[in-house]
Amino acid sequence: MVQINSSVQVATAGEALIDFIANADGRFEPCLGGAVYNLTRALARQGVPTLYLNPLSRDRFGRRLAQGLLDDGVCLAVPEAVQAVTSLAVVNVNAQGHPDYAFYREGVADRATSAAELTQVCAPLDSLSLVCTGALALSPDDADIYLPWLAAQRQAGRTVVIDANLRPSVMPDLVVYRRHVLTALHYADVIKASDEDLVCLELPGGDALTQARHLLQNTRASVMALTLGGEGAVLLTRHGQVFASRELEPIAVVDTVGAGDCFLAGLVVAMLAHKLPADWGGGAVSHEVARELLTSAIASASLCVMRRGCVPPTRAEVLARLAQRPYAFSTLTSDGHAAAAG
Repeated sequence: MVQINSSVQVATAGEALIDFIANADGRFEPCLGGAVYNLTRALARQGVPTLYLNPLSRDRFGRRLAQGLLDDGVCLAVPEAVQAVTSLAVVNVNAQGHPDYAFYREGVADRATSAAELTQVCAPLDSLSLVCTGALALSPDDADIYLPWLAAQRQAGRTVVIDANLRPSVMPDLVVYRRHVLTALHYADVIKASDEDLVCLELPGGDALTQARHLLQNTRASVMALTLGGEGAVLLTRHGQVFASRELEPIAVVDTVGAGDCFLAGLVVAMLAHKLPADWGGGAVSHEVARELLTSAIASASLCVMRRGCVPPTRAEVLARLAQRPYAFSTLTSDGHAAAAG
C-alpha cells in the first residue's frame, strides 16, 4: 500500500501529457501539460496538499511529468512508472493566443487505471474533502473509469468539481460526446465551463449566461463558474445569485494555454480557504465570499496567460496581484444587467 500524505485535501484524476507547442519558426517545443495535470500543479503551487491519482509512463516524457508534479509538492497515488507511453498533444496557437489541439491518446499511461483503483486510493483519506476531474477524462471511452469513481466520491460526502473543458476536435461522435459530458456533469457539485464549452454543448439560450443557467438548472450542481475570456467570469448559484468579475486594466497575453486550469485552481483554493460545504451554492452566498472566489480565480488565470505555456502561479504571486490591481465586481439581475457594483 502506497503511503499518502495524511493532509491531502484535493485529489485530481485525468490526463497528463506533453504539449508540443508550435513556435513562430515552425518548430515545436515540448511542454508539460494536460488540463488535469495543469490543475494539479496549479493547486499544489498555491499551497493545497494535492494527490494525483493517475499513473505516469516510464518513458522520458513520463519521468518529466512525474518530476514536475513532485517538484511542486504533489503526492503521486501511483509512484511506480508504468510501461504504457505518455499522451501527446500538438498545439497550434493563433494570433490571439488561443490554442487548438490534436491529441494522441491510444494505449497511454494516464488511461491505464480503473474506477476501482481510483476509489480504493481515495477511500481511506480522511482529510480528502474535494476531488477534481474534467477535460479528456470526459471522453465517453473512459466512462467506466471516471463515472463510478465520481459516484463514490459524492457518496463519501466529498465536493466534486468538474471542468467541462470540451475537446470536440478529437471526439469522433459529437452527439455521443455531448450526451456523455452532460451525464458526467450530473455528478458535480461545482461545474466550471467556458462560453465556448456551452456553445459546443448546444445548450438552449441566446447568450452564455442563459446557457449557463440552463445547464445549472438541469444538473445537480449547486454552483457554476463560467469563464468569458477577456470579459472575466461569472459565478452562478442554485440559490439564484449571479456574480461577475473581470480585470479592470488590460493584460499582456502571451498565450492562453492552461488559463482555465489556473482559473479553477484559484477558485478551489478560495473555496477551501472558506471551508465551503459541497452544496454551498444552495443557500445565499455573501458578496465578500463571491468576490474573493472570483478574483482569486481570475488573478490566477491572468498570471498564467502572461507566460508561455502553462506555468501556474504560486499563492504569493496571486495574493500580490490581488493587492496591486483593482477588479470589477458586480451582482447581476435575471436579465444579466449589473444590480450592484463594487
